[in-house]
Amino acid sequence: MPASISTLGIDFGTTNTVVSMASDDGEAVLADFAFEDQASTTFRSCLSLRADSDQPNGRLVEAGPWAIDAYLDDPGETRFIQSFKSFAASAAFSETVILGRRYRFEDLLSAFLLRVRAHAGAVMAEPPARLIVGRPVRFAGAFPDPSLALSRYEIAFRRLGVSEILYAYEPVAAAFFFARQLDADATVLVGDFGGGTSDFSIVRFTRKRGVLTSKALGQAGVGVAGDAFDYRLIDNLVSPALGKGSTYRDFDNIAPMPNRYYASFARWDQLALMRASRDMSDIRGLVRRALEPEKVARLVEFLDGEYGYRLYQSISRLKEALSVAPVARFVFQAGAIDIQRDVERTEFEAWIGRDLAAIDGAVDEALTAARLRPEAIDRVFLTGGSSFVPAVRALFERRFGPAKISTGAELESIAAGLALIGEEPDLTPWCERASPG
Repeated sequence: MPASISTLGIDFGTTNTVVSMASDDGEAVLADFAFEDQASTTFRSCLSLRADSDQPNGRLVEAGPWAIDAYLDDPGETRFIQSFKSFAASAAFSETVILGRRYRFEDLLSAFLLRVRAHAGAVMAEPPARLIVGRPVRFAGAFPDPSLALSRYEIAFRRLGVSEILYAYEPVAAAFFFARQLDADATVLVGDFGGGTSDFSIVRFTRKRGVLTSKALGQAGVGVAGDAFDYRLIDNLVSPALGKGSTYRDFDNIAPMPNRYYASFARWDQLALMRASRDMSDIRGLVRRALEPEKVARLVEFLDGEYGYRLYQSISRLKEALSVAPVARFVFQAGAIDIQRDVERTEFEAWIGRDLAAIDGAVDEALTAARLRPEAIDRVFLTGGSSFVPAVRALFERRFGPAKISTGAELESIAAGLALIGEEPDLTPWCERASPG
């Protein structure tokens, strides 16, 4: 660890968060988080809150693997929230009430960051001179407001005690990380596949007298990534068993189950908050009127049991298995709910076909912004969890050729790149403040 940390890079991701610092020799050093005697450089982006009279404000707040452990220990009394980055840019989300206290997005993020700092130990014990935070090219959501998201980020990250906070596009940071592998001038397309967004940047790297220089040429993003893939799987494998597509009696009429109950499965953050929503009492009432009451009863049990994280685990295992095998078994068991089925990779690829088309369109946007044709791209670097999905990789191999594709450090490259950007003599081309202009 460097004696003094000049720049700290934080990649606050939808699924995972990674912290990096610039070392004295110009390399990036990742922070380790030790949980149950196992160290990891990735910290799960989730929160748990539970009433506890022995804690300040009467609640125990945890994050990362400690939050997961708290939830698994007492799911009935623990509020568990993951993927909450997904509503950073949403004006529709103003606040939520948890354990009788109102939380804005910046309050949730601040609570999370303070726990990250606590578990990072000496790395974050003292505020660095400069903090560079990753941001997506396009924030998640139907009508994302990037200025709103950055203003919320600013409030939360300021609570770490840092005086200078800058923001850099996540795929640009990944490009800086990848550039260390280059032995010649190259135009690089970076695809960053997170949980909430897929972002693309094109950067030209040139060596002059032994010094690597870079120029950003174009960028684009789309609010489609790992969580969207999860939803396609849930919508086809789980929601029908929980009543989607079934009907209920509405006086003398037969009406379909409201789709909005199942649309909440599209985002893990919405699902975590649904139990406290007004819809919950309506769903309970529909059990008595449903023509297939056992399915709606499963939905009630799912929400009451806070089974979202268990479902997330089952879906993640299925995606990982389908990345290496043409057929995999989906198993989700929680309480009285037992859903099992073989899933073919071709099925999964058909379900995410619309999402793949949106990703392809974002690549077109990045090329258009850079005024380049595909053949002008020398190297393609794919990073992020969904870069493991064979259909995603195949999309880039078809467009640019397999020989140009590189992967690696899928969960760590952005944070490392953020710290490396901090060592640039001029940060102006690469960073912005919360309220640019």
